[in-house]
Amino acid sequence: MKPPRFHPVAFVLVFFAVVSGLAAAPTTLPLWPDRAPGETAAFPPEADTTKANGALVAGRPVVRLGNVATPTITIYSPTPAKNTGAAVLVCPGGGYSILAMDLEGTEVCEWLNSIGVTAVLLKYRVPKRAGLEKHSPPLQDAQRALGLVRARAGELGIDPHRIGVLGFSAGGHLAAVLSNQHATRTYPTIDAADAVSCRPDFVMLIYPAYLTVKETNDAIAPELAVSAATTPPTFLAMAEDDPVRVENALFYYVALKRAGVPAELHLYPKGGHGYGLRRSEVTVTTWPDRVADWLKAAGWLKSAK
Repeated sequence: MKPPRFHPVAFVLVFFAVVSGLAAAPTTLPLWPDRAPGETAAFPPEADTTKANGALVAGRPVVRLGNVATPTITIYSPTPAKNTGAAVLVCPGGGYSILAMDLEGTEVCEWLNSIGVTAVLLKYRVPKRAGLEKHSPPLQDAQRALGLVRARAGELGIDPHRIGVLGFSAGGHLAAVLSNQHATRTYPTIDAADAVSCRPDFVMLIYPAYLTVKETNDAIAPELAVSAATTPPTFLAMAEDDPVRVENALFYYVALKRAGVPAELHLYPKGGHGYGLRRSEVTVTTWPDRVADWLKAAGWLKSAK
């Protein structure tokens, strides 16, 4: 199988940005050279599924992208003057049914750029595929994406040892699965990028879902084999009134601590679910400040120079 063909213009834009002192325009690249692994069924066209009367977040609509069969990554680069050399793979949520592409995607990438981080927006496959675990195709996409970014770190102006993952809701679950399942690719090897480690160096889980199994006294989900040897340092933030249940963050944090994995947990009394980083009067929406503090304290945002 031929390796994927990446658009040369992507890296011309990055070079031009470095020379001019401006941030490169976001560049979208395919994850797979042909069809994604195991994709055989035909899907309706990819589209925003938000209805005219769809729920607003902080008074604004949300893009709910559905029928994703062709996964991609979109690279958002900070200005050279701000670039810290760190990068983050961003996994939007949506219950493995849709992707909240602006609320938990593009807006998050712009914020990461503002603190000097290269953001890589992952458009992974949704909805769930019949007969497969909800996260199986998305995990293939996430593993492939992390490996590609690390393999091309030099071209993208990032440090291959400072690449994290940030996920929301179902995307938080995907980020957690990636952080625990990275030793072996879950798809046939395609090219040299699949020989590069797809282990994130740090993890941020914002109102994560599916981390525990309610019916078994909130035991950690079986796909999350937490281990000090494999699981990266992890940040968690969640509101106690989240309908997805704050136990997801609480019990996962306990599992991390018991395993000796560095972890930081922020709980807020109110805020619900699905607020992204749109600020409101609810203090849970200050989580980006706490993440920035955590990244700085851990040294992930040191200068790229």
